Amino acid sequence: MGNKESMKDTARVLGRLYDGIEYRGFGQHIVEELARHAGVPVWNGLTNEFHPTQTLADFLTMLEHASGKELGSIKFVYMGDTRNNVARSLLVGGAMMGMDVRMCGPKSLFPESEFVEECRRIAAKTGAKVLVTDNVDEGVKDVDYVYTDVWVSMGEPIEKWGERIDLLKPYIVNMELLKKSGNEKVKFMHCLPSFHNKETKVGKQIFDKYQLDGVEATEDVFESKHSIVFDQAENRLHTIKAVMVATLGE
Repeated sequence: MGNKESMKDTARVLGRLYDGIEYRGFGQHIVEELARHAGVPVWNGLTNEFHPTQTLADFLTMLEHASGKELGSIKFVYMGDTRNNVARSLLVGGAMMGMDVRMCGPKSLFPESEFVEECRRIAAKTGAKVLVTDNVDEGVKDVDYVYTDVWVSMGEPIEKWGERIDLLKPYIVNMELLKKSGNEKVKFMHCLPSFHNKETKVGKQIFDKYQLDGVEATEDVFESKHSIVFDQAENRLHTIKAVMVATLGE
C-alpha cells in the first residue's frame, strides 16, 4: 500500500465501496491514516504495534472463566516478549479496565518506557496495577491467567529463533511455572497459533536445531485442564461481531 497510490487516496476509494474496512498488516500509522480518510469505520485487525481485537476476545474469555469476578478483580501475567503487539494491547487494555496486569520477560524485550509510563498514567485513573518485571516468581504470583504468544512475530525472519530461544527459555510456560502461581485454578491463554510440539513444520525445525519440544509453552500445559485457548479462538468471532454492530449500527 502506498506504492502506486497514496493511502489517503486508497482510503477514499475503499470508503466508497465498503461499509467498513478491517486492516491487518504492519505499521500502526497506516491503519490510522486509513481511518482518517475512509469515511467509514476502520477496524484494526493487527499491526506491528497493537492487536486490539485479540484483546477484546481475551477479556471476554477471562470473564467467562472468572467465576463471577469483574475485570477489575482479575490478575493476569503475560510471559515472553513483552514488547510485541499482543502484549502491548493487553497492557494498555488491562490498564484501561482497572486490572492487575503483569508483563514478565527479559529486560531487553521490555516495552518502551514511554509506553509503560502512559499505561501507568491510565492505571492511576482506573485503579489498575501495572508491573513490568523479569522475575518469573514475581510475575506469576497469585495470578488468575498466564498468557503467552509465539517468540517470533509476523514479519520477523526465522533466523531470530536462536536469539529468542536463548533469551526466553526461562519464560516457557510449563507446569512448573503454572504451579508458581499458587492458584490451582490458574488458566493458560494463547492467541494462537502455538508451537507447543513438533507437529508443525516450524515446531519440527526448532526441535531438530535446538532440541526444544514445545517453545513458548509445553504440550502438557496446552492440552491440560488449565488451557482455555480454544475459547479465546471462538471469542474472536463474537467480539469482532460486537465491534461491527457497535460501529455500523445506528
